[in-house]
Amino acid sequence: MTETLFNKTLQVQVKCKDCEDRRTNIRVCIELQLTINPVHKRDLVVRLTDDSDLYFLYNLSISEEDFQSLKVQQGLLVDFSAFPQKFIDLLNHCISEQDKDTPRFLLQLSSPSSVLDHSPASLNIVETNAFKHLTHLSLKLLHGTDVEIKKYLAVCLSNVKEENKLLEQKLRRTEEDLSRQLSYTQQTLSEKSRELDKLRSEWTSQTTTLSNQHCQDLTAEREKALELQTRLQQQNEQLRRELETAHLKSTQQLQSRLDELEAANRELTDRKYKSDSAIRDLKAKLTGLEEESHRAKQQVLSLRRENGTLDSECHERERLVNQLQTRVAVLEQEIKDKDQLVLRTKEVLEATQQQKNSIEGSAENKQLQIEKLEATVKSLSEELIKANAIIKKLQGETKALVGKIKMKNTVTVSQEKVLQETAERLREEQRELQETRQQLKQREEEVSKLQEQLEATFQKLEESREVLKTNENVITWLNKQLNETQLTRKQETVGAFETPPTLSSAAGVRVGGSYNTAAYPVTSTLNSKLSFPLSCVGSGARPAFTLHNQGSGPKVQFNPHSKPGLSSGEVGDGSPEQHTRTSNKENGEPPGLESKYFERRDDSIPLRGLLPSMHFNRDMSKASQNTGPVKPGLHSAPSAYFPG
Repeated sequence: MTETLFNKTLQVQVKCKDCEDRRTNIRVCIELQLTINPVHKRDLVVRLTDDSDLYFLYNLSISEEDFQSLKVQQGLLVDFSAFPQKFIDLLNHCISEQDKDTPRFLLQLSSPSSVLDHSPASLNIVETNAFKHLTHLSLKLLHGTDVEIKKYLAVCLSNVKEENKLLEQKLRRTEEDLSRQLSYTQQTLSEKSRELDKLRSEWTSQTTTLSNQHCQDLTAEREKALELQTRLQQQNEQLRRELETAHLKSTQQLQSRLDELEAANRELTDRKYKSDSAIRDLKAKLTGLEEESHRAKQQVLSLRRENGTLDSECHERERLVNQLQTRVAVLEQEIKDKDQLVLRTKEVLEATQQQKNSIEGSAENKQLQIEKLEATVKSLSEELIKANAIIKKLQGETKALVGKIKMKNTVTVSQEKVLQETAERLREEQRELQETRQQLKQREEEVSKLQEQLEATFQKLEESREVLKTNENVITWLNKQLNETQLTRKQETVGAFETPPTLSSAAGVRVGGSYNTAAYPVTSTLNSKLSFPLSCVGSGARPAFTLHNQGSGPKVQFNPHSKPGLSSGEVGDGSPEQHTRTSNKENGEPPGLESKYFERRDDSIPLRGLLPSMHFNRDMSKASQNTGPVKPGLHSAPSAYFPG
């Protein structure tokens, strides 16, 4: 298998013994031959031929083993696989430089004999620089034998024959194409000549008709032009008269305009004189302002100096700001930690809210625990003070021991035992100091937890007290209002009022007999505002109110005594109120609240936002529509208990 890598004609300088150098064109062919059988082998074949002299043939076959010896002899740096490409690059350099008078790269063919005959010749690639002729590569080629020349001539002949066949085929194709094109062009020429004859006949007929028509049109156009010329002359004269009249009018208008402009000119001259005087005044002012600007520039310079000092201060402030920003980042991290603590405390608060029912019964116990905790806090604070004093003493002792150690280092070797003892004492004291610090930290954590518990218990106590106060105020006011309404309705009050304790806060007051929920909208409104339901139990003149808190908080029952003047027959036997009263007695509950809860207290907390005036009046109006007239006391709640 043969692969042609390079096949070009180059200008070669031929050198022979005792002869002048001459330049000829020689074809250089580089081929790579691959042989697989019997052994895989690669050979590089370099062939020199002359197209004008067919017997000129020089060959060189380089195998991989030959290349290694060539590489050692000429100091080549490339391998056999890269050698062909580098050789071709050098030949291309020679081709690019061959047209110059003094080429840098030159291809030389030198022979030791006087004539290029059957003797071997060397092919040199020479680079010319300012110092010397540098030979990049030198290949020794052998003249071809008769057999090689015959083979070469046979190959050339076969190539020429192939080229001749190709050229003959191309010639036949071109002759066929040309004959085909000639016949086609002759046919088209005959068609075009017929079309040309037709067009000539049509053109002559059209020219005659067009010339006749043109003459007729020309005479008609001349007549039209004469008529138009006369019409235009008449219009021109009329337009001239109109322009003359318009010109006279415009001249009169311009004359009047000129008079007006002259008057305006006089006014402008007067203004000019006045403006000149004003300009003089302004110039004087301008000089003053320039002096002021000069002073201002001096002030600006001084301010710039001050600005420089302020810039330095600003840089310092920026540095401080950066430090503060780092501190802010640290504080933000601390805030995040505290937020986590707040979340935990919120969880604890939710748990405490669930335990709110049991807190009211154990309030006194908590108070005792608070006193005990305060005592423990005081004792812990005293212990902390003592621990701080102990720490200070230990720090003083450590300082004294350090001083002693420094003094004892200067003492002789006999005092080393004493130093060891002091070092052991120091270690023990440091251990004790660390233990005391850990204990202090634990005590501080315990104190903080106890303080948080104290604050939580105080808050719960305050909330329970506020709820109690609000419940007391609501009970007193409701008792008063219901007593007033029942006195007005002695003949109609036959039913009983009852609300089971299991009802929700939206259930309101359940009314029995002739009363319904609309008769007392106050309770429904209160139930919607309060976090616990309000129930009314009773009949006739003895109402009983019970405040049930479904969640945590107090349970208050109001059961005032019956008013005088009402007989026992007015209370129905077997009514729900009677059963409720007997059940309360069996449970040992008091028949009603003490008299102190009916008094108005100055330190009572108003229920702000509990019953807005508009909502209260709307509910009262609905009650009056359903049950008849209602006393004014129902519509106007005391401002001390229900402010707007």
